[in-house]
Amino acid sequence: MHHEDHRPRKFVWPLQAMPLARAISLSYALLIIYVSLNPFDFSFENGVSPWAWLDAPLPRFITLFDVSVNILAYIPLGFLLVFACYPRWRNFVALGIALSFSAVLAFSVESLQSWLPTRIPSQMDWWANVLGGLLGALLAIPLGPQWLSGSAIRRRFDQWFGLNWAACALFLLFPWSQIYPQSSWLGTGVWGHAIFASVDWGTMVINHVVQESIITALCWLGAALLLSLGMRAKAPQWRILNSLLCFTVLIKIIFTALQFGAEFSLLWLTAGAMWGMILGSICLRWALRFSDTTKFWLALASLISATIAINLLPDNPYFVLTLRHWYQGRLLHFNELMQWVSVVWLPLALVWLIRNKSIFHLKP
Repeated sequence: MHHEDHRPRKFVWPLQAMPLARAISLSYALLIIYVSLNPFDFSFENGVSPWAWLDAPLPRFITLFDVSVNILAYIPLGFLLVFACYPRWRNFVALGIALSFSAVLAFSVESLQSWLPTRIPSQMDWWANVLGGLLGALLAIPLGPQWLSGSAIRRRFDQWFGLNWAACALFLLFPWSQIYPQSSWLGTGVWGHAIFASVDWGTMVINHVVQESIITALCWLGAALLLSLGMRAKAPQWRILNSLLCFTVLIKIIFTALQFGAEFSLLWLTAGAMWGMILGSICLRWALRFSDTTKFWLALASLISATIAINLLPDNPYFVLTLRHWYQGRLLHFNELMQWVSVVWLPLALVWLIRNKSIFHLKP
């Protein structure tokens, strides 16, 4: 046998459809519709034609923020649509489809906004959306299909989660569930104040640094152990989970700057938040060595304990004062969506955890 037979050959990606890209594209398109039309208070009798915005003059005030947001919102859509078209349509045919879909979606949204009292459709928004879709498609074409479902993303998540897409979805949603302001860092699942509002704490004094440290540590330990149960045993769990925490902190800083201003981007990073992350990470390093059964019960106990503490203990007075001066402004509808993500992440995670209790010991 010649030595040439042992040389590695260039891998040719098979001509297979990419259902993941199609599912993400559809989900992202629905997200655009939700954010663009929320709160859906249509007024069909306002006498305005849905096409009136085509002949309307440009807005008197055009801000760089509005133009940038409209462009950036459609870049992921155009990017994903190129992969969703594979393998039937590729290269510039896929680019044309992505551009056309982006244009039609933006046209439909602008037309529907004609019946929304709180929205002002304009040609500027439409052209910015179309440009975003075009830029996203142009970015995707040189990468090839292997970028999304091959070596770059799909292969990596296959190595981490295998076929456990529910755990993968919880992993991806975790950073976004922390964007909405919280009384304690990482303290999602605030839905019990309405039930426990009658609790009278009187003159009780609580050290809020200690309170936030404990809640943050419990939330991070519970969430990280929960996600580790969805990973393969051979996956570098400690490194992956710490990277997730760092990415979550980065996302929080960026969106806090957008919500409150750049000078307040680190407002949420209190001493309690810092000590809570440190304490939770130390405990996590130790807890990852346990069996899956032990990790299951520890995750469940941590998350339930944190949820009870979040919903029973009084909010930090500085957090309450911050919310009173919080003007959501440009991100009003996005914040509503992120609030829902913050509320539902923990219940969904607990349902997944309990439903899969019996199979954790069979994990490859």
